[in-house]
Amino acid sequence: MIDLKRNGEWILVFVTILAALGWVFSKESILGMPPLGFMALRFLSASVILFPVCIGAHQRIELPNLPKAIFAGCLQAINIIFWILAISLGGELGEGSFIMSLSVLMAPLVGLIFFKEKPLLIFWISLPIAVVGLAFLTLSNGWHANINQVWFFTSALAQAIFFIFNSRFVQKIAILPLIVIQLFCTGSCCLILSLFFETWPSTVSWVTLGWFVASVLIATILRYALQLVGQKYVPVGNAAIIMILEPIFTTIAGVIIYSEPMPWMKWIGCSLILISLLTYRGYVFIRTRRSILFKVDQSSENIQN
Repeated sequence: MIDLKRNGEWILVFVTILAALGWVFSKESILGMPPLGFMALRFLSASVILFPVCIGAHQRIELPNLPKAIFAGCLQAINIIFWILAISLGGELGEGSFIMSLSVLMAPLVGLIFFKEKPLLIFWISLPIAVVGLAFLTLSNGWHANINQVWFFTSALAQAIFFIFNSRFVQKIAILPLIVIQLFCTGSCCLILSLFFETWPSTVSWVTLGWFVASVLIATILRYALQLVGQKYVPVGNAAIIMILEPIFTTIAGVIIYSEPMPWMKWIGCSLILISLLTYRGYVFIRTRRSILFKVDQSSENIQN
């Protein structure tokens, strides 16, 4: 008998590897394509391919929810635009992936600002650790933040805002239509900016085209599909901890493929950020698990009584 829970966890681990590869695919693609143009074609292609799947699954979105889906798509577009600009300006994959992972800790602050949601106590313990880790990444440049680090940080903030709003929309909107709309909105925003501000090459090499296809099919469609399957069989707390592996795999890819320098100060910075994420995610997981076990015990007592 197949253990779906265990398979789901391994699927999510594979998803983090695909996410890391997505950084490599994107970095290689923009060597022969304008960055925003590449993201436009990538997300528009993915939305077109997934649209028939959405229709075949008989999932639809109600008209009152359409503006919410479009709004979430625009938030995702802002995140993606800053992210690809950071990479195009020479941003290192390992460093950027750890800065992007800070969106996990930015999300509670965004929830506090927009929805008056009080963060857990563990958040205020994890946040200073992450700030010190980010400082070590900056210190590696001699107290000077590179422009790509600023773009990565801005992208992480935009990702946190997207996550907070999207987590509310997904409760009322079917997941497949929401994904398709978000992909289409992201691609459309990138396309408009690309047409105004970028110069497109007259030809694209077959190598670049191959990286582009890999970005669409592997790093976008396959990743989204497997992530949905994995999250179906894995508790939210477990899934959140597993997804922390993405910056680790991305750093490994950057060091192996691009020989990115990782001086000791960067290692310390990345380690502190990882510790802060594990501290926050681990506490949330344990707290959720205890809550579930308490409810089960209460139910058992009620049945016995």
